[in-house]
Amino acid sequence: MGKMPFRQIHLDFHTGENIPGVGSKFDKKQFQNALIKGHVNSINIFAKGHHGWLYYLNGVSESHPSLEIDLLGNMLEACKEINVRNQIYISAGLDEMMAKKHPEWLFRNKDQSTTWVKDFTVAGYHELCMNTPYLDYLLNQVEEVVKRYDTEGIFLDIVGTRKCYCQTCMNRLISEGKDPRDDKAVSELGERVYKNYLQRIEETIHSIKPDMKIFHNSGHMEKGRRDLFGYYTHFELESLPTGGWGYDHFPLSARYIQGLGKEFLGMTGKFHTTWGEFGGFKHPNALRYEAALNLANGAKICVGDQMHPQGMLDEVTYGLIGEAYKEVEEKEAWCDDVEAVADIGLLSEECIKRKDMDNPHDFVGKSDSGAVRMLLEGNYLFNVIDMEEDFSKYKVIILPDVILLDSCLEKKLKEYIRQGGKVLATGLSGLDENEDRFAIDLGIKYEGKNPYKPDYFIPQFSYQGLGSTSFIMYSDGIKISLDKGEILGVREDSYFNRDLLHFSSHFHTPNEPGKRSPGMVRSDSGIYIAWKVFSDYATKGHLILKDMVKYALDELLIDSKTLVTSLKEQGVTTLQHQKEQGRFIHHLLYAVPVKRGEGVEVIEDIVPIYDIQVQLQVEQNIEKVYLAPQMMEVEFSQKGNKITYTVGKLDCHQMVVLEYR
Repeated sequence: MGKMPFRQIHLDFHTGENIPGVGSKFDKKQFQNALIKGHVNSINIFAKGHHGWLYYLNGVSESHPSLEIDLLGNMLEACKEINVRNQIYISAGLDEMMAKKHPEWLFRNKDQSTTWVKDFTVAGYHELCMNTPYLDYLLNQVEEVVKRYDTEGIFLDIVGTRKCYCQTCMNRLISEGKDPRDDKAVSELGERVYKNYLQRIEETIHSIKPDMKIFHNSGHMEKGRRDLFGYYTHFELESLPTGGWGYDHFPLSARYIQGLGKEFLGMTGKFHTTWGEFGGFKHPNALRYEAALNLANGAKICVGDQMHPQGMLDEVTYGLIGEAYKEVEEKEAWCDDVEAVADIGLLSEECIKRKDMDNPHDFVGKSDSGAVRMLLEGNYLFNVIDMEEDFSKYKVIILPDVILLDSCLEKKLKEYIRQGGKVLATGLSGLDENEDRFAIDLGIKYEGKNPYKPDYFIPQFSYQGLGSTSFIMYSDGIKISLDKGEILGVREDSYFNRDLLHFSSHFHTPNEPGKRSPGMVRSDSGIYIAWKVFSDYATKGHLILKDMVKYALDELLIDSKTLVTSLKEQGVTTLQHQKEQGRFIHHLLYAVPVKRGEGVEVIEDIVPIYDIQVQLQVEQNIEKVYLAPQMMEVEFSQKGNKITYTVGKLDCHQMVVLEYR
């Protein structure tokens, strides 16, 4: 099948039975012209949507009642004529037609309500359980599509591990001698059910077409689930910033997924709000930025659209997409077969705590998101990692806020530290699973959770060049005592905790001068900060928290940082290595998302910035530096392994290419 294309469309078509004339105005030329206008070279086309109807005729299940043409086949034929590649979309977890015919096949919460909408008195979809005969019904649809149509891949939507309390699942547990009231037993069954689904889908598809691509979409790629990833031929990261994911979610996912060694794309949408919206459009600059963010993180790009029920593609939509995709088309040569350069490995809270989550496929920890936001704003090169990653690839490992160490992780970290690696641990991180001692030597002893809230931090370093003072810490603090470590900052407790008999001022009690203990400590192993600074930053955004982390990381990296730049805090920078081409690609991006209305993140104006200073450290002897795709050479100097240059202008996205022999 070859490499994944860069410029894909995800074409939704979730059309209810009450809509007349489905596909009645489909016109091959109009369809083709829209894709050409959008600079599109691949598309996901629907065989079945969430309502359960097929969009082709004479299938193993029912076609949409007002469909009179093979809409799927006609679209595939139109794509073939203009060399646009394709995958076929099948709604797997949602099938409203079968939900109404077979309510006994529905997924059930513990209170027996359904998901997506609570019951049939509410308009909306209802998810089906893959432990029921619905799976065989779905497999028949998948088999038919794979046999009947010439396509590169199958995209299956709304699937993942589930905790289901339907009667089929409850009866299966009882027949196995297990207690359906035991949440662990229910979770374990959910794991088996999902893996059975994955295996049977793979067997069905690859028994017919062994090389066909397969992707299962859960809305979020769970970190640490390498046991499932073998069933995915590639990855598609659903991450629509305006639809609730926000602009931090994609970098968090991409910095994990790129390290797994499979091709992947980022899936955003043209919508102003979320999936399936008619008549909603983002600003062209937003799509330009989102496409560039994908390239900077080693990903191909997919933009979501929804076709009108009558079968026309919207011209404005494909003009909007074309503004972004014509730029992508010019940049592709520098963005394929790349490997991220990273100094820091962020051990994901999600991969450690996933087993504690009710809906792990939807979980993104506050510690993860706060850490990624800080690292992006600090212009650090980092990957998000799981337990199976090779720690020795990184100069610093971050343990964000809640990383308790089991025996396996304790052993792995001790070996990493023994070999010279450094750790930045915060909050509860570094404690053993019983939360009664530090499992690695951080130069401190654990004295319990600090009873005072809030408490305060006094750093030894200057805040924003203004000096030091007592800074409020909003999150819970950890009380520590010194054991061979060096104090970088102290905790100062408040006079008392605020309650009905003791309060002072509007919100919280002030610090009591002199009532101090260690708050930030350096040891031979790294640096420990005694608060949950990352989750606190995700929720409060207090700038001292970022200053604490930046100070710690700069102390640990000393002069070994691969990249130093004057790019402003709202910028994004990455360094990708194209080994086969003998070059590094330095990506710089700049845009400022703002929240409009009830929290929709919008990018409208993109203001150019100028004269960005850059210093890179690489082992190779750099022979040429130029801007891409402009092919304009950039003056640079190299002393030893340090290369310095200036990017004269950054307008949304700029690539700087460093070639070596």
